[in-house]
Amino acid sequence: MKKDKTHIHWYPGHIAKAERKLREQLSLVDAVIEVLDARLPLSSCYENITRLLNQKPRLILLNKSDLVNKAELDEFISYLKEQTGCMVMATDSKNMKDIQQIVKKVVELSEPRIQAIMAKGLLRRPARVMVVGMPNVGKSSIINKLTRSSKTKIGAKAGVTRQQQWVRINPQLELLDTPGIIPMRQEDQEKARKLAFVNSISENAYSNELIAQELLDILDEKQAEAFRAYYKLPDDKELNIDNISIERNWMQTGGSTDRERTSVYILRDFREGKIGKFILDRLG
Repeated sequence: MKKDKTHIHWYPGHIAKAERKLREQLSLVDAVIEVLDARLPLSSCYENITRLLNQKPRLILLNKSDLVNKAELDEFISYLKEQTGCMVMATDSKNMKDIQQIVKKVVELSEPRIQAIMAKGLLRRPARVMVVGMPNVGKSSIINKLTRSSKTKIGAKAGVTRQQQWVRINPQLELLDTPGIIPMRQEDQEKARKLAFVNSISENAYSNELIAQELLDILDEKQAEAFRAYYKLPDDKELNIDNISIERNWMQTGGSTDRERTSVYILRDFREGKIGKFILDRLG
């Protein structure tokens, strides 16, 4: 099938399957850790997250915060706290200092359900939590971070699906070691392109050339200057794939620009934080 160069596509069958699996996982836990990409604090958030999570209490983690400007991210943290009523924290997979704070907060969020269980005459049990988020926001890295100091898997439980594996973080908390993938059911192409910028959508769903040029087009003035400096592009040259290709001498036999190779490098360099620390969403 020929790839549509102008739109990013999702497949309803895959979405339905992902939603069913996520609902099954959510039925097992008391609270969730929702992971967002700090470069897209708004676009990496699922619009109907409260409904999808069945109003489970949640802690929001803005992951990959080492790839963005801290002062700018603080503004988004305040905004998300006000809009969601949830606790919001910045984190990254390399920073281990905030583990105890994360653990403490999700245990607190789980307490109402634990109390409800005890009110029925059952014994207190550890809080059960899972990590959810869109693809490639860093869910697995958060799970690895939380379980690094405790690799004790406790396996199946009474009333809990056998295939689900749990890790005892401490006596108060157990973590489902499988990340919950939030399916991307939305038709907002602007948001879709932003998710593609940070590699949260399969490359099979879009054209590298289209997405790389879209990335260059949405940059603000400061960000565009950083791209120009990184690729040594003169101010009198338009910031586009062809000019970057020429400056880097990424050319095809015959002298035409190698647009595909250049596009792949632009996206890779941005995703790895080589060009600068950017947030691509805007407030207001």
